[in-house]
Amino acid sequence: MEILNLHELEKLAHARLPQMAWDYYASGADDERCVRRNCEAFERLALHYRVLVDVRTRDLTATVLGHRLAMPIAVAPTAFHRLAHPEGELASVAGAGDAGTLFILSTLSNTAVEDVVAAATGPVWFQLYVYRDRGATEALVRRVEAAGCRALVLTVDAPLLGRRERDVRNRFALPPHLGVQNLLPSGYSAVPAAAGDSALAAYVAELLDPGITWEAVDWLRSITKLPVLVKGIVRADDAVRAVDHGAAGIVVSNHGGRQLDASPATIEVLPRIADAVAGRAEVLLDGGVRRGADVVKAVACGARAVLVGRPILWGLAAGGRAGVAAALATLRRELDLAFALCGCPDVASVTRDLVDPDTVPRP
Repeated sequence: MEILNLHELEKLAHARLPQMAWDYYASGADDERCVRRNCEAFERLALHYRVLVDVRTRDLTATVLGHRLAMPIAVAPTAFHRLAHPEGELASVAGAGDAGTLFILSTLSNTAVEDVVAAATGPVWFQLYVYRDRGATEALVRRVEAAGCRALVLTVDAPLLGRRERDVRNRFALPPHLGVQNLLPSGYSAVPAAAGDSALAAYVAELLDPGITWEAVDWLRSITKLPVLVKGIVRADDAVRAVDHGAAGIVVSNHGGRQLDASPATIEVLPRIADAVAGRAEVLLDGGVRRGADVVKAVACGARAVLVGRPILWGLAAGGRAGVAAALATLRRELDLAFALCGCPDVASVTRDLVDPDTVPRP
């Protein structure tokens, strides 16, 4: 599958998806300003490229929590892939493997974790929500470990679901044959329609725990040997707290603009978070990555890698496994060119002075 860029892929997906599914994937909270802010912040950030650097060969590989990836780009957790394609998360994880990168499976997957890991050729992490029923949450963690996931990504920015007005207008609900497959054994699989509102918002309000605190990070670490990353951080002090509580990684994220519409753009807060963490944990970023040059900007600002969400869904809707692989291949092609034009033969050479030329380059 050949595409010119991710914007073209988005248009293909829009043409193929039913309106309710499109709005669910594309929408943000309230006025959707944060969705736009994430992308616009990348657009405002310039790259102060180097010249007369030997870039005849370029090494895009990156290491994230010990996993060697083909590039510093991985797949963010997103829900309900079977709304986009019948093969759902199975096609998505296969496309990620084709691209040589890792896949993060959502708690709200339409496909069981065991089946997703079995279809994977690369590492799989699991994104976790904490349910009011801690027993069900712990049972899910045990399943995830047994299935072969390599890390847990605890989402902490959703005590309630942001008000996504497109979903409210559409009265978003899953088709009867789809559910939250990973919670089927606990009886929490069904996402029933809610009168006058989003069924997912009602599901979250009823079943997820809005009272979790930093204790939840400690509890999670006490019941698993897997590394725990904390996703949904936009403040440096919260990043430091996460590390102090034993987090192996931080995901700088505002949930793709789907929670608090007044959230800052993730690329804007990334440098201060990376500086505050100071190498004690790995820092990843999601939100607004649409071009290979955006990846360079994020790595220069302190991210080990970026996570992409909506572009994966666009690829899935447009072409299944091949579409997901095409989305990632497009970013890789652009990233390779950006490396060459920035004078960066490898990831280690992508340093802060590319976005802040007054900064002394890191060795």
